[in-house]
Amino acid sequence: MKPSSSINDEELVAELQRHMDADRFGILYDRYSAKVFQKCLGMTRDRDLAKDLTHDIFLKTFVNLTKFDHRSRFGTWLYSITYNYCLDSLRKSQRQRSQDLDERAEEGLTDDDAYEAELLALKAERIDEVLARIDPPDRALLLMKYQDDLSVKEIMEVLSLGESAVKMRIMRARERAMQAYYALYPEER
Repeated sequence: MKPSSSINDEELVAELQRHMDADRFGILYDRYSAKVFQKCLGMTRDRDLAKDLTHDIFLKTFVNLTKFDHRSRFGTWLYSITYNYCLDSLRKSQRQRSQDLDERAEEGLTDDDAYEAELLALKAERIDEVLARIDPPDRALLLMKYQDDLSVKEIMEVLSLGESAVKMRIMRARERAMQAYYALYPEER
């Protein structure tokens, strides 16, 4: 009997953890493959690489599904795998030492509303060019916040970081995006 595609993600994952089944996993793949591909494409800016990464991510998900502990939603867990796998791939392909992004968050950090307002006001056609100019971790973080509309709490889950660290990273990513924008378009200052 073919599994029902109307079952929710958590029930489907629980069934898969009890008994791995290609048809059931196919349902998860159908639900999430386009989203994972879009995340990979947004981070890598390379359609062929994004296809390869999507395949690898689902293979990794299949192999590690028994490790999913149901403390977060399956989609959040898969997003975390996607984010980390894409970053690892970009780091390897660029042969750069990864930057240490775990800077100590300052007490009492508040959002930098000025940078956020400026970033949101950028012309849509210029955003892609700016995103291509900033480092992949910054690009991924800004995509999580503004394209995917993830909350700070959801980003905390994906990155396994505290609230102030996430807010600090978002603020710095916005600052670097604005610096890239003004470097490209100095007449906009």
